[in-house]
Amino acid sequence: MAADDPLRNEPLVSVEFEVFGKVQGVYFPKYVKDICQELGICGWVKNTKSGTILGKMQGPRALVDQMTQWLTNVGSPGSKIDRCEFSNWEGISRLQYKGFAIRF
Repeated sequence: MAADDPLRNEPLVSVEFEVFGKVQGVYFPKYVKDICQELGICGWVKNTKSGTILGKMQGPRALVDQMTQWLTNVGSPGSKIDRCEFSNWEGISRLQYKGFAIRF
C-alpha cells in the first residue's frame, strides 16, 4: 500500500465464509476471485460437494466488509444466495496468502 493509501492504517482481518443457495454452475468462484483481486483481498474459494461455496479471505477490514456484503447480497449473475455464513473472524498482523486462488 502506498504511503498516502487511506487503508494503510486499517486493521487486517481474516474470515472464513460459506455461501448457500444456487451458487454452483454460475461461475461464483470466478467472480469471487476477480472481485477479491480487484479489491486487494487475499485468500481462496472453492465449490463443495454439498453444493455450497467455501472460502477464506484476508485483507483490510473495510475491504473485507465490502466483500462480505457482496457475498451476502449480490453474488454472480444467475446465482441466488439463500444465506452466507461467516466464521472465525480474527485480527491478523500480516496476510497469510499471496493473491486469491480458486481451489479444487
